[in-house]
Amino acid sequence: MSLTSGPATQHVFKFFRTGGLDQVTLASGADILALEQLDQKLWVALSCPVKGLEIDEKTLALIDTDNDGRIRVPELLAAIKWAAAHLKDAGDLLKERDALPLAAINDATPEGKVVLASAKQILANLGKSADSISLADASDTAKIFAGTKFNGDGVITAASAEDPALAQLVTDIMATKGTTADRSGAPGVNQAQIDAFFADCTAFAAWAATDAAPLGAGTAAALAAVKAVRTKVEDYFARCRLAAFDARATAAVNRAEADFTALAAKDLASTSAEIAQFPLARIEAGRALPLAEGVNPAWAAAMATLHSAAVTPVFGPAKTSLTAAEWADLNGKLSAYEAWLAGKAGGSVEALGLERVKAILAGKGREALAALVARDAALAPEAAAITNLEKLLRLARDFRTLLHNFVNFADFYSRDRWAAFQAGTLYLDSRSCELCIKVDSPQPLAAMSKAYIAYVNCTRPGGAAMTVACCFSQGDSDYLFVGRHGVFYDRKGRDWDAVITSIVDNPISLRQAFWSPYKKFVRMIDEMAAKRAAAADAASNDRLGKLADKTVTAAANAATQQAAQATAPKAAEPPRKVDVGVVAALGVAVGAIGGALATVGAKLAEMAWWQFPLIVIGVMLAISLPAVIIAFLKLRQRTIGPILDANGWAINGRVKINIPFGTALTERALLPSNATRTLEDPYEDKAAASRRRWIIFLVIVVLAAIGIRYDHNRRGRYFWQPKPEAVQVVVPPPPAQPAPPAPKQ
Repeated sequence: MSLTSGPATQHVFKFFRTGGLDQVTLASGADILALEQLDQKLWVALSCPVKGLEIDEKTLALIDTDNDGRIRVPELLAAIKWAAAHLKDAGDLLKERDALPLAAINDATPEGKVVLASAKQILANLGKSADSISLADASDTAKIFAGTKFNGDGVITAASAEDPALAQLVTDIMATKGTTADRSGAPGVNQAQIDAFFADCTAFAAWAATDAAPLGAGTAAALAAVKAVRTKVEDYFARCRLAAFDARATAAVNRAEADFTALAAKDLASTSAEIAQFPLARIEAGRALPLAEGVNPAWAAAMATLHSAAVTPVFGPAKTSLTAAEWADLNGKLSAYEAWLAGKAGGSVEALGLERVKAILAGKGREALAALVARDAALAPEAAAITNLEKLLRLARDFRTLLHNFVNFADFYSRDRWAAFQAGTLYLDSRSCELCIKVDSPQPLAAMSKAYIAYVNCTRPGGAAMTVACCFSQGDSDYLFVGRHGVFYDRKGRDWDAVITSIVDNPISLRQAFWSPYKKFVRMIDEMAAKRAAAADAASNDRLGKLADKTVTAAANAATQQAAQATAPKAAEPPRKVDVGVVAALGVAVGAIGGALATVGAKLAEMAWWQFPLIVIGVMLAISLPAVIIAFLKLRQRTIGPILDANGWAINGRVKINIPFGTALTERALLPSNATRTLEDPYEDKAAASRRRWIIFLVIVVLAAIGIRYDHNRRGRYFWQPKPEAVQVVVPPPPAQPAPPAPKQ
């Protein structure tokens, strides 16, 4: 065991390295079955969301047994064990089959036998004699159970009952308690609805047995007539009592004359809402309520119904008015019946009628329906087998994709497959970006990926919208900014309108990093020039404004000043003083600059012609190398882990995006290799192009002249001539002079 190895496993796993990450190979059923032996630290992902992936959400929901919206390692291992009990070879999970051969189903286990029998029965129901079954066959329950009376879902239909009376009872239950869809697609009822129906029938019959109708069959109509005018009648007697309390209130409770005047100016109907707001009749102290004559026209019909349905049965037809005491007596006679109605139970079956309810309770329909439900429920194992068959077919189609986007990321690093989290392709700024991940919203964690991320809002006609995180990994970011529009194509080929809403800025490529200092310098110059121009324009406008203000008084003041200057004696001009310090400073500066230029020129003169390009390259490297090094370090650290973590994943491995792989994920616009191109541009700026050519020509001429005779004045040779040997010049000593004569004493 090496220092980089862990404990050995019973199964010999094979690993492959892609993107600097060691990933386990899943090539056989033995590899899949042995995954429980693989240390979870070697899994690329430990959790993934059920939604937002390019995998059927229903398949993922079947694996998510705890329904928490996440698939974790134990659930994935449980799905493998479940599938292994239904398949002869677990390797069938890696074949991505839309149709599973019947021979692949394991008939040596009880689970496999039931599923195999279910598959054969489905094919028989569909009229097929194939040796394989597809997911479409097993998932179309309407066709599978079409015409079946019993199918194991606990729901019975009217067709389930052979007795017409029992079928009618099922219809009555559906009419009063609603319906539940049967697997055959027909409406039906379940045991809970049957129990609720019979409970309502029992309660309704018990309530009806305590009928307290004082007026017999006309009691309901009498109560309805009283309730229709009760509020208005109570208002009438209250107003009459107020008038009896104080006669001054009589005019006020009858409404003011102005109210009638305002009403008279309108087009009226006897039942208009404005008239209905007035009192029921004219208010007087102690006056009885008239039932016919003198009644508010808006309430005349309701009062007539009150007289015929309630007053006549109690007081007789000759009664044409009611006192407050008689009104209270009428309400008292109906109060018990009103309370009885308020306590009605089982109202849902009232529409069937009391006689029908009593007949249902007297029969044995409840027991017969319970027997039908039990007969249907007895087929639940067979129906469950159909559900299991659908799950098996879904795993056979989708499980390989899940494994290669969970245990390893083989699909992500493959050039002929897409990862399950890749939502589509964004076309923008002459590039196509394939690393596009559907997200709920921008997350700060994504910035740790060290990738250049553009969050794009995608919309389609009809209101559909989604947010996608698009990683640009080739080119530059000069024309990527918020508000830029593009087109996004999802995995189904549908096009979406795309607009950048936010950006996580990171280096995109080494080429961008190399030229970034120069681009920043140019932008800085542009900004400074713009600021200087704006400042100069503001200063110019200010001077023009001041000049305009002074112009008004300038003419008048000019004559006065001239006259004053003519009469005033001229003062002697002071002698001009020269600032010696300034002159000295300028001289020193000019001398320093000249010396520096002379030194540079001297050094350049000592160099060979081929050293000039090296100098230019060295200067450019000195400027660009720091930015390139920083970009290189960040590009080596690019990973999609933080992006996926922000979207609900639990990424375990360091899924890196190195420079070559990033170049493959984003493609730039390139002309076809067999295309032809003409460089004649009808809108080319001819003058600018001519100036560029002359400048290039002059630079070449100057460089050639320097190369031919760059040191002619000093050395008198050409650059191709060998350098002369140094000659030592011996200067002879000066001749000896005679000694001077001694001074005289």
